[in-house]
Amino acid sequence: MENTNDREHAWPRLHYADWRDTAATLQLWTQIVGKVRLALSPWLNHGWQVPLYVNARGLGTSAMHAGRRIFEIDFDFADHRLVVSTPEARERGFALEPMSVASFYRRCMAELDAAGIRVTIEVMPNEVPNPIRFPDDELHASYDAAAANAFWRVLVQAERVFRLFRTSFLGKASPVHFFWGAFDLAVTRFSGRPAPLHPGGIPGLPDAVTREAYSHEVSSAGFWPGDERYPDAAFFSYAYPTPQGFAQAQVEPAAAFWSDPMGEWLLPYEAVRTTADPEAALLRFLQTSYRAAADLADWDRDLECEIGVPRRPRAVRSATP
Repeated sequence: MENTNDREHAWPRLHYADWRDTAATLQLWTQIVGKVRLALSPWLNHGWQVPLYVNARGLGTSAMHAGRRIFEIDFDFADHRLVVSTPEARERGFALEPMSVASFYRRCMAELDAAGIRVTIEVMPNEVPNPIRFPDDELHASYDAAAANAFWRVLVQAERVFRLFRTSFLGKASPVHFFWGAFDLAVTRFSGRPAPLHPGGIPGLPDAVTREAYSHEVSSAGFWPGDERYPDAAFFSYAYPTPQGFAQAQVEPAAAFWSDPMGEWLLPYEAVRTTADPEAALLRFLQTSYRAAADLADWDRDLECEIGVPRRPRAVRSATP
């Protein structure tokens, strides 16, 4: 039987109001690191070349290439350090502690320069209200180490369930990745059909990026820690284009609700973490919201399969003559 303390450690309390300032600062720090990856990576469909990834100690870029050189940047939320790894040195970096975005920007770029990584990034933040250029931002300067660690632990559990959910789809699906613009963890399924041209208009995001991201029909789900519009951590699920009747669909568990302002289904994180089986509740939300979108949009349901099992290959289906 699972120990309650173990479950509460894995699914910790995370109320947006408790760490609002740290969340705002950390979002901007991750954008600086993410923009390094953006500057050095050839464009991949739907912007998949830019996200960060959950790892064993925090969030990281995975391997990046600067010419013929390889390196990585990680946010270590266990020891609270920014780590730059190269073949020449296992790691270099600095402590994550209260400091302004401007200071973080200067220190991050100095570490890259010292490691021989030459890169110039776009210094205007994306997808945040009232953006301030990174070198000029002395306003955002908070870092609550305990809150950052709790956020990472939530991402670890969400990513684990998202990966499991991803195995039950045979069609095109994104990796589970962390988008530093919107500050969310997401996984996306594709019907395979082109979508209507997205109208764009997302604040702080070029229309060309939005339209390329939504060039094909999607059903996307994820987690984000909340913001000023909706100041609570929540899981979300949406479809583009939104099929008629999606807002009235039967989505489980009972705590899930449709948000007109957000245009998506939401499931409060607090409702998940306090239930007897958080994993099962989250998986039910992912499955029922996807199925509702797929039914209403007439997706090819042959793209679905059973959840994957370790060491068991998929049975191969014979092609219809």
